[in-house]
Amino acid sequence: MGRNSRQKSNIISIPSKQPILWHIAVYIRLSREDGNEESESVINQKKILKEFLEEYFDGEYTVVDFYIDDGLTGTDDTRADFMRMVQDIEQGKVNCVVCKTLSRAFRNYSDQGYYLEYCFPQKNVRFISTGDPKIDTYLNPEVITGMEVPITGLMNDRFAARTSSDIRRTFNTKRRNGEFIGAFPPYGYLKSPDNKNQLILDEDIVPIKRDILHWIVDEGMSLNGIGKRLNELGIPNPTAYKRNKGWNYCNPKVKENDGLWTGSTVRRMMLDKVNLGHMVQGKQRVVSYKVHDKVTVPEDEWFIKENTHEPTFTQEEYDTMARLLERDTRSPNGKRVVHLFSGFLKCKDCGKALQRKSSKNMVYYACRTYTEKSKSKCTKHSIRLDVLEKAVLASIQAQIALIDSLSEIVDEINRAPVVDTQSKRIEKMLKEKQQESERLRRLSDGLYMDWKSGDINHEDYRRMKARFEEQISQTENTLLHLAEEQRRMGQGIDTGNPVFTDFLKYKNITQLDRSLLVELVDTVYVHEEKEITILFRFQDELERILEFVEINTEQQKAN
Repeated sequence: MGRNSRQKSNIISIPSKQPILWHIAVYIRLSREDGNEESESVINQKKILKEFLEEYFDGEYTVVDFYIDDGLTGTDDTRADFMRMVQDIEQGKVNCVVCKTLSRAFRNYSDQGYYLEYCFPQKNVRFISTGDPKIDTYLNPEVITGMEVPITGLMNDRFAARTSSDIRRTFNTKRRNGEFIGAFPPYGYLKSPDNKNQLILDEDIVPIKRDILHWIVDEGMSLNGIGKRLNELGIPNPTAYKRNKGWNYCNPKVKENDGLWTGSTVRRMMLDKVNLGHMVQGKQRVVSYKVHDKVTVPEDEWFIKENTHEPTFTQEEYDTMARLLERDTRSPNGKRVVHLFSGFLKCKDCGKALQRKSSKNMVYYACRTYTEKSKSKCTKHSIRLDVLEKAVLASIQAQIALIDSLSEIVDEINRAPVVDTQSKRIEKMLKEKQQESERLRRLSDGLYMDWKSGDINHEDYRRMKARFEEQISQTENTLLHLAEEQRRMGQGIDTGNPVFTDFLKYKNITQLDRSLLVELVDTVYVHEEKEITILFRFQDELERILEFVEINTEQQKAN
């Protein structure tokens, strides 16, 4: 920039001050809250400030740079160009700051005071605001200590607080309605061209997610193995994908992101409930309109709206995948495929996981407590892999046969003219728990009189009161659970129950695979004598079916 020098007759000169070459930083900020307001546009602000320098600025000057933060809130503490300007002041490149108004320059009242009363005076920096109030700390240094500037700063601060509150309230309304308000859509989705608050499937990414689902459920690949395969295929991770799309995506760690997949990235992306067609927002929030650090929000305060967009996975596919990822799926020795029983085996005595071992071309499992910690705390519980596979397959086949026979019995019961859906067991338990709840309440109520009569002191009263209240709460929870069981039992049983549908589709199995185990088995317990016990999924539901069959079989015999 060339130097400019103007002497205006309407400007009062101060002879006592030596001529100074002013190195000017012109600061401009466009706020998101300005919307499309032309009067506050970057172009308009630049025009006003250039006109001021050319027509009204008193003294010789050179413009160091225009520092522009476009589309930020006044309270945003990540204003890159403002901080660049401060750095140039620190380095002595700038000794004069010119902006349109106080609210354009400072985030809040405390920042205004810091820069105008401490930072700029310490660095001998002249500050000029061309708007209302007009400020020039060189020509009129007393203006900073007057009332107008602090009051204006306070009013700007309160306006920012009110605006922030209004915006947050608007955003929360949108979140409650299931409208997407993020700047960038989740991986695998795009913003609808007709409605920026509506998500649509990204057809370029859906096949990738479907492949990952297949690798997890059907091929038994580990998360790290999947990450390696994606990297070998040259598929960019979500961060790199957004940047490749030309989106101005950034986060605090974006510069450290190398565009490669990791196991944790795969897990986080696949377990996102957005894949089920649900909108989950508000997991984080800023501390305040002044402090923009983000804090994690408790799950019960999230904004969740179901069925807002087209899903990537069905609920059944998602649940199967999630159950697999809950288990220990680390792949051994750098291999990518997880072992068949990884995450399923436990010692029947100590409850710890079993460890896979190899010896003389044979694979076997043994209790981890025994092999790694202490041989005095548990026994070996060793079982060969081939023996284990045969035993588990036989147990699953037997369970399927049982459920198949139960389905025929249930069909026959439901064809009877009268079906009994009332569980005498649950009715008895309900009655007992109701009596227990009433007894505990009487004892709790009586404590007050015991305290007042001097039979117990206040400390004992408070301690015993807290214990009774805890017991009452536990009893009430049990009553709720039993009432729900009674309600479900009252709805009857039919062969559309998941116990029947999930087990009977494997009716003719002859070998095991990991997806079958995930769908049917919860845990395989290994005993010391090479015996096994399998805890199947839907255990509670199976007990409900057995009780339904027992009740109605006895009734039919009685009739």
